[in-house]
Amino acid sequence: MTAPAQPQPDAPRSRFWPRLIALTRKESRQLMRDPSSLAIGILLPILLILIFGYGLSLDVKNAPIAVVLEDTSPTAVQAVSGLQLTPYISPVMLTSMRQAEALMHQRKVDGIVRVPGDFSRRLAAGDASIQLIVHGADAGKATIVLRYASSALAQDALRVADRAGGGTPPGIGRVTIEQRMWFNAANDSTWYLVPGLIVLIMTLVGAFLTALVMAREWERGTLESLFVTPVRPVEILLAKIIPYFGIGMAGLLLCLVAARFLFEVPMYGSLAVIVISAMLYLIVAVAVGLVISSVTRNQFLASQVALISSFLPSLMLSGFLFDLRNVPTAVRIVGQVLPATYFMELIRTLFLAGNVWPLILRNCAILLAYAVVLLGVARFVTRKKLD
Repeated sequence: MTAPAQPQPDAPRSRFWPRLIALTRKESRQLMRDPSSLAIGILLPILLILIFGYGLSLDVKNAPIAVVLEDTSPTAVQAVSGLQLTPYISPVMLTSMRQAEALMHQRKVDGIVRVPGDFSRRLAAGDASIQLIVHGADAGKATIVLRYASSALAQDALRVADRAGGGTPPGIGRVTIEQRMWFNAANDSTWYLVPGLIVLIMTLVGAFLTALVMAREWERGTLESLFVTPVRPVEILLAKIIPYFGIGMAGLLLCLVAARFLFEVPMYGSLAVIVISAMLYLIVAVAVGLVISSVTRNQFLASQVALISSFLPSLMLSGFLFDLRNVPTAVRIVGQVLPATYFMELIRTLFLAGNVWPLILRNCAILLAYAVVLLGVARFVTRKKLD
């Protein structure tokens, strides 16, 4: 009599890869047939690139400044002529302070330059002054406008003083200041913003899209249908991650192409390091989406939680728009908890400064730790939901 065949304990493990490939193929087909997911994963990143690249700028150009010449002498006109030579200031010539104040109240000008009626006489006496008023509602913009206008007026005032006989005292040589800006030679805020777009797009595709789609699967009961099959939860999670990981890498490719050829942002760091670090952060973002969807199981709630806990913090608290060193301590602590903060610092350094290995290794290690912890949490939460 033949003994019954003993079950092979390794048989389920031997079927891991065929099951994973089959599930991944199914999820990829489902993703390609979902117009809303493709719109969020492909079209929305393109819109973000165009909006942030062309529509958002931290630079100030052609700022309207009202110029009130109460003294119309050639000397007074010469004193403010530099405002017409800079691309950052657009002077509006007026004849009365009342007109300038009205334009300032209506926010039609960002500042007022007033040359008093006794400017020429006081210049001859050696104590002439020009009044500069800046609209301070937007403190950041006001500081920039004040600096540009002050610089242009100071240079003109020096030339006027030289012609009036108040030049450099005898025995004192002239000093030439050579200015140079590191890591952003063009002095263009686009160089600062475009690398940060990679962080936003990775977060959008990884956390927001994954949380939304997975929650929809919980609502429809399709995940429960998979759970009654021989597949294991870890295989289902991996099959969910892989297609959205591919969408996220496509978004990275769009950002890299736009940065290099559309906005001409330099890339001083290694492309391989940029891709590897982006892959690490994308795994973190996808894991966040899996945790959110497993906890909420509701599309609307999952979208709100993902928006509040991932996308908005990445936009506001990761250093994308504001330097975290200039914010209150409590806000800075919250920002330091976010994985987006470390990827933001890493990607900007790679683009604009190059391969700074101590920073690269530290931030990649932090992202790897986040990925391991969050994937473990996602696996644990999903298993508990099944129980």
